[in-house]
Amino acid sequence: MCFIIPSDHQHQDVCKEGNGLANQQLCNQEKKVSLDQKEAEPPQMKEEQEELCTSQEGEQLVLMQEANTLVQNSRSTRNAALKPKSHSSCNPYSCQRCGKSFNQRVHLTVHMRVHTGEKPYSCETCGKNFSERGKLTVHMRTHTGERPYSCQSCGKSFSERGPLTVHMRTHTGEKPYSCETCGKNFSERGQLTVHMRTHTGERPYSCETCGKGFSERGKLTVHMRVHTGEKPYSCETCGKNFSERGQLTVHMRIHTGEKPYSCETCGKNFTQRGQLTVHMRVHTGERPYSCKT
Repeated sequence: MCFIIPSDHQHQDVCKEGNGLANQQLCNQEKKVSLDQKEAEPPQMKEEQEELCTSQEGEQLVLMQEANTLVQNSRSTRNAALKPKSHSSCNPYSCQRCGKSFNQRVHLTVHMRVHTGEKPYSCETCGKNFSERGKLTVHMRTHTGERPYSCQSCGKSFSERGPLTVHMRTHTGEKPYSCETCGKNFSERGQLTVHMRTHTGERPYSCETCGKGFSERGKLTVHMRVHTGEKPYSCETCGKNFSERGQLTVHMRIHTGEKPYSCETCGKNFTQRGQLTVHMRVHTGERPYSCKT
């Protein structure tokens, strides 16, 4: 008796030995029928195989199309990342209190200390606190005396880059800040701010003792010495004290004999600008003060 066991790759025939030649011939005939069936597959099976191949080819085509789409999208995303960002996307971090925007989160963090009053950086020498590490670094130079920024024209040194930039304008004559009212130019923005108060009449600094107002904080500081009697500027020659540095400067000309203000008409020299102004009336005949009686 013979058993035929099919496989994906090959067929094996398992025959058990019988008694006689008849059994052997029967086994050979069944083997031949099996081989003939293998060679002549039914048309329906061929069609199913062709449909299967067509389906597999279609699936491969779809997969290739999806892969191409992913590659194109990836390239588009990469190209979009390389394009310049809009103004709003350049400053994605906004302060929820005042609306100011920043391009980095750390800048927003520092800015928030304006609203919170936080000053996490403290000077170990005097205990003064600062909201930024850079401000503490600059402050420390008041204790160390360090002045890393030097003027290449006159050699004067500064603890900050900003004051050096302003100082350089004394050599270049640059005055980038202009008054829109009278056209006068200034080398510092602060000078323009103070000057604008001559047009507006604003005097934001008031004396708490007498109520007098001033356009500059420095003028209020000098004025307060009228009430306190403070005279911090002393003449090293005679020891006389003054409440203002300018007063000391004028006083020193008594000892040095310097007379920097000269009359262009007669050549006479004076130690103070006010003295020259009064002298010029001799030549002009101006008499600005009249008796009201």
